[in-house]
Amino acid sequence: MTEKTESGPGREERPGEGGPERLFPVSATELDRLHIRLVERAQDEELLDVAYRTIDSPVGPLLLAATAKGLVRVAYQREGFEAVLDTLATRVSPRVLESPARLDPVATELEEYFTGTRHSFDLALDHTLSTGFRQLVQRHLPQIGYGHTQTYQQVAALVGNPRAVRAVGSACATNPLPVVVPCHRVLRTDGSLGGYIGGLAAKTALLDLERAA
Repeated sequence: MTEKTESGPGREERPGEGGPERLFPVSATELDRLHIRLVERAQDEELLDVAYRTIDSPVGPLLLAATAKGLVRVAYQREGFEAVLDTLATRVSPRVLESPARLDPVATELEEYFTGTRHSFDLALDHTLSTGFRQLVQRHLPQIGYGHTQTYQQVAALVGNPRAVRAVGSACATNPLPVVVPCHRVLRTDGSLGGYIGGLAAKTALLDLERAA
C-alpha cells in the first residue's frame, strides 16, 4: 500500500512547511556574515564574556573556550560540548558566543603541539573553574616536562601533601584544561595509565606523541 500524499498547485500550505529556506530567506553565506557582525558587535560593546570554537585534532574534536583572562576550557567530545557550554554559562557567564577568530592563537599552538613542533604552551590561562587543592595541583602540572611523567604520589609530594594521592587523582580527572595543562603526564606508581578525562586511548596517544619527539 502506498501512502497518499497531497501536492499540487491547489494545495494550501500548512504552517511550518516550506523548509528552512522559506523560514529564513537568506543564504548560508549571509548567515555567516550576520554571525560575524554579531560577534564583532558583542566584543565592541563588551557583551561577550566567553568565546568558543571547536577544532579537529588527532585525539578527536576539541572545544576551546576563553575569557578575557585567558583559555578557560578545553573539552573532549566525550564530555558533551553542549553540557560543557551549559557549565560555562552557569559558572563563568551566560554571555557565551561562538567566536573562532578569538581562539586562533590557541588553535595554532595546539596544531603545533600535535605535529610535534611545540613542546610547551605560551598561553594565558584562566583557572576560574578550579579552586583549592585541585587548582594547586593543576598549576603544578605544566612543570612536568614534555615527554616526561610523574606519578600521582610524586605530584602529591611536590605540592606539599604527600598523603593526598587520591586528591591528586581527582584534580587530574577534573582538569578543565587537558592537553594544555598536561594531566596526561601523571601515571600510577606501577606505571599504568590511571584515568583520563579524554579516555585512555587519548592519554596513550598523547604520551606516544611526546615519546616519539
